[in-house]
Amino acid sequence: MIKFLEIDPAVKICYWSNDGGFRPERKNLLFVHGSGGDHSLWVNQYSELQESYNIAAIDLPGHGQSTGKGEQSAEAYVEWIKKFAEKSDYKKPVIIGHSLGAAISLVSAIKYGPLLSGIVPVGGGVTMPVNETILDGIREETAETMAFIAKFSVAKENREKFSQGIKDDLLKTDPAITYGDFLACSKLDIKSLVSRIKIPVLAVCGRDDKMTPPDLSRYIQEQVAGATLVVIDGAGHYVMAEKPRELNSAIAGFVETLR
Repeated sequence: MIKFLEIDPAVKICYWSNDGGFRPERKNLLFVHGSGGDHSLWVNQYSELQESYNIAAIDLPGHGQSTGKGEQSAEAYVEWIKKFAEKSDYKKPVIIGHSLGAAISLVSAIKYGPLLSGIVPVGGGVTMPVNETILDGIREETAETMAFIAKFSVAKENREKFSQGIKDDLLKTDPAITYGDFLACSKLDIKSLVSRIKIPVLAVCGRDDKMTPPDLSRYIQEQVAGATLVVIDGAGHYVMAEKPRELNSAIAGFVETLR
């Protein structure tokens, strides 16, 4: 069900939560979408995993039904995630983030690790450079650029099934906010900080991810003590849509290892 949480007078965060309500004995999962997205990115995850966990799949400020203006750095978005967790029932969550959301999960673990139970960066990295042509195109040739991103973001065999839907979803967000999201990814550089993460980490990537290739997730695994890596065959950057069953299994297996 859709709920709203007032973070401050200017920002109300929209989020999807369990149809059956919050159950304090369960582990808390906090899903964070990527650039230009909203909570519906995770529909294949929360519709299944809600049977076992408390779930909050949020719209970042300025996205979906959340108010606010959006941000231009992962660090700024992290503060909204922290405020949401503090003001809600979702204490000590596992943050599961895609792309920009993956960057947000990593920065959250660096800055506020003791407040989290673990993180699952999906299609992320410690740097996530974005071509200047894409950044310019988001503002100047929005529809064409979103079509290119949507096509490039999934495995070749999945393009016919998913590309149009991804494009349509990206176009729902104000291009200025989507530009800020991609700029946040491009500015990210936590290479010297990632080894400070001391909480459990599961890095996930599609084997055919061209936006954030598997080597970026492999680097996270190598630099964070105890981190694990799952590379999912037959998926690109949108592994949560392309291979939902495999991703759900990886998330559940990881969460069940946490105390």
